[in-house]
Amino acid sequence: MGAALALASRGAGRTGRNPPVGCVLVKDGRVLARGWTQPGGRPHAEEMALHGANAAGATAYVTLEPCAHQSPRGPACADGLIAAGVARVVVAATDPDPRTNGAGLARLAAAGIAVSHGVRADEARAIMAGFFTRQALGRPHITLKLAVSLDGSVAMASGQSRWITGPRARAHAHLERARAEMILVGRGTLVADNPRLDVRLPGLEDRAPIVAVMSRDAVLPEGIEAVASPAALAARAVVNLVLAEGGAGLASSLIAADLVDRLLLYRAPILMGGQPALAGIGLSDLAAAHGRWQPGPVLDLAPDRVETYTRIR
Repeated sequence: MGAALALASRGAGRTGRNPPVGCVLVKDGRVLARGWTQPGGRPHAEEMALHGANAAGATAYVTLEPCAHQSPRGPACADGLIAAGVARVVVAATDPDPRTNGAGLARLAAAGIAVSHGVRADEARAIMAGFFTRQALGRPHITLKLAVSLDGSVAMASGQSRWITGPRARAHAHLERARAEMILVGRGTLVADNPRLDVRLPGLEDRAPIVAVMSRDAVLPEGIEAVASPAALAARAVVNLVLAEGGAGLASSLIAADLVDRLLLYRAPILMGGQPALAGIGLSDLAAAHGRWQPGPVLDLAPDRVETYTRIR
């Protein structure tokens, strides 16, 4: 399943409305084939792995319950696994899409295939966060990235902010960009910094997401979209993964609207005494601030570190 999860992560931000899934076929202790969801969402991971493989009697490790519904874009993966004669299917997460939700597992079991699920499900859901958020909340999954000093500043009092973090942390931020479908910044950041907002990692340059600005001003540079408000961002129908990169006004508005699902704090070991990362976020009392964020992994990118927090819902 670990190999299937690694394969699934290859498709993050590239599969459109479909989830990025990984599949590994194993028989007699040997990997027969592997697959992952292709750009645009098709072919699915199972279809890629089954293509050209003699999977009779094999075990399929899949990060998401095989789909049970027919689509104009391709066959149901549960039917494909049955036709291939697999003996066992191990699934990480069940599919929240009501067209499948449990039906894929039931169809496999009815065909005499041994089925188990829940293996490393949390990791699978994290990779498919955009898909799961879309299914549960009807909006994109939003990560807010902030580069801050030890005292929580995002810029000097003068507005200078290049560079708070070092090259290793900035490279990691570019990897986050490569996994997103849209990068969102505030109008003030666009004017003050004129950021390139692309992916500058060797081999991943083509993974640059859509660039958007939170602004009601429709006059923007070519190639940049306008998002009028947090509500308009939540209503985006064709984007599942958004990376918001600041500044403080945008960050505050997204948190005030309770639209941030994941928080990435790139913390540098410096003191600035400058502009704070957040302004008013709509909290009425201190008690309301507690119980909202679950600490996650901390990554050492010396001299900086990256802290991850997930919104508790």
